[in-house]
Amino acid sequence: MIDLSEFESISPYTDEEAVKALNIVAENPILTEVSQYFFPGEAPEYLQNILKQVKSIDDFQIMVMSRVIEWVLEHTAHLFSYDGIANIDKDTKFLALSNHRDIILDPAITQLVLYRNGIPMTEIAVGDNLITNKFIEYLIRSNRMIKVVRGISARELYLSSQMLSKYIRLNITEQKSSIWLAQRQGRTKDGEDITEQGLLKMLDMSGTSDFRHNFEELNIIPLSISYEYEPCDILKARELLISRTRKYVKAPGEDLNSILTGIKQQKGNIHLNIGLPLSSEEIEAASKCDKNDRYQWIRHAVDLRVIDGYKLWKTNYIAYDLLTRSFKYCEKYSPEEVESFVCYMEHQLDTVEKSLNREELRNIFLAIYSNPVLSKELLATKTDLPGWKYQIQ
Repeated sequence: MIDLSEFESISPYTDEEAVKALNIVAENPILTEVSQYFFPGEAPEYLQNILKQVKSIDDFQIMVMSRVIEWVLEHTAHLFSYDGIANIDKDTKFLALSNHRDIILDPAITQLVLYRNGIPMTEIAVGDNLITNKFIEYLIRSNRMIKVVRGISARELYLSSQMLSKYIRLNITEQKSSIWLAQRQGRTKDGEDITEQGLLKMLDMSGTSDFRHNFEELNIIPLSISYEYEPCDILKARELLISRTRKYVKAPGEDLNSILTGIKQQKGNIHLNIGLPLSSEEIEAASKCDKNDRYQWIRHAVDLRVIDGYKLWKTNYIAYDLLTRSFKYCEKYSPEEVESFVCYMEHQLDTVEKSLNREELRNIFLAIYSNPVLSKELLATKTDLPGWKYQIQ
């Protein structure tokens, strides 16, 4: 067994720690309300009783979290689908490098798919800005959450990145646990799924060999999740608009509000694509590039898979044509579906302060939905890049 004691400040709870934490959570009065929301047919103390029966993190994820996510999919989504599960070797740990649209649902849905297919669930890297109180910390660290420290000095960030990088590599190379990591810090708010080069540099920090070996042993598998109705779409549009004129400062409890909004909001269809792992040939080609170009090559390889795996919905095509004032994709939808989407959009715009420029807000809102279409269009022009062997869907 590997020694992870040096990572105690960022690692998920052990089974013993999780049992203690969840017993404390079980005594919180708010649990009755939560239980009645997700388990309306059961007694008010149903969730409390389950938490007191939990003996391990696996118990918690199977007895509680998987059922909660099943409820979310049943009550707030139309159809949920996934593909590419064969790209995961059940006996080999991997780094799931995913696009990120919703704080909680993206990794939670991924865990559900793994569980359904008998694949061990991953640990999940999450920003510590979500840990606003002990109650939330008990829950997320009992759910295999790795704490990613944010809002610190450059020196502290460097040391924190070193620790995170080492923790991820050690778990994967020692076959202890796979890891889910977003392709960028924070959620994608503009609909453009782009991997941050700094993230790849962070992953390389803990490597003890050459560039090729360092990335090969991480077994990177890109993921792409697509929502017909973007979770927190209007909240993202509002933040982007405000950020144009001043530094955006989150209000107290804003992240928690985003979590709850993402869970409760109707999301239409949802699709998860599991891409092919980055191949040795691709990583070798990247290693032959100079300096930062190596990371750019890996970034493009991930981005191409994420974009290729992204499933476009009618909302994406409608928004694209509305924003560009064209009928380029008019065969993809009906006039009634356009009217429905416009009504939805205008309702969402009505939910934020009236002082915001309505036209600018509307254009940002449409861009969130239309940018995936543009990304797919651009992808069609890049199939001659080295290592890119995939067909556009």
